[in-house]
Amino acid sequence: MPEGTNVQYTPTEIMTIEAARRLKNGTVCFVGIGMPSAAANLARLTHAPEVVLIYESGTIGAKPDVLPLSIGDGELAEHADTVVSVPEIFRYWLQGGRVDVGFLGAAQVDRFGNINTTVIGPYGKPKVRLPGAGGAPEIASNAKETWIIIKQTMRSFVPKLDFLTSVGHLTGGDSRAKSGARGQGPTAVITDLGVLAPDPVTRELTMVALHPGITWDQAKAATGWELKRADKLATTQAPTARELETLRDLQARTAKAHGTVSSE
Repeated sequence: MPEGTNVQYTPTEIMTIEAARRLKNGTVCFVGIGMPSAAANLARLTHAPEVVLIYESGTIGAKPDVLPLSIGDGELAEHADTVVSVPEIFRYWLQGGRVDVGFLGAAQVDRFGNINTTVIGPYGKPKVRLPGAGGAPEIASNAKETWIIIKQTMRSFVPKLDFLTSVGHLTGGDSRAKSGARGQGPTAVITDLGVLAPDPVTRELTMVALHPGITWDQAKAATGWELKRADKLATTQAPTARELETLRDLQARTAKAHGTVSSE
């Protein structure tokens, strides 16, 4: 277990905290369930109390006391600023260009930030059938920018997706713009090893930062393609005691409410 400033933390914790730090007050964020939701609500409970969290079920300004089990969790509506219809969320807010950040998880990601949340293996006879697309394709295609949070392994960072669920930068270069997808696409991929960002020209994901104690060789070994690195590879800041305390308290409340413990 890595050590920070007099505190210990897990790879999942630093990934969640690094993602949370990127959200700012006033940012309108369309949040996916799971790790994106944990990171977004951590930001709201720490440095960005005025972040505007939107969930697919129509909740705007959601302020859940515990992490939701799904987009239909009543916890989201109970503490939201308002609740609108699902068509309004997608047509007026998302397609209307009012969402700053689409925050998504994934089962697989490729070198251009395209993601798979549909199946592992052939579509007709999959090894694993995943939760599916939900609103992710629309979020990835219409938000001003997209962030992806995912554990970095050979199984998740693949040279070719088993199924293309949501577009990133497609085949690189200007292929996304030519496809008609709006926004910048994926601008950050936050993992348990570090942070990747697209090359400004090729749009291929490039390692720009590693978490404390993580080596370049570890990142390369956890990637299914020949990973590229920034000229100056940064090191992320270790979690603070306050960030860890807030995250762990949120997870403990969630476990107590739902009888579950968040995955590591």
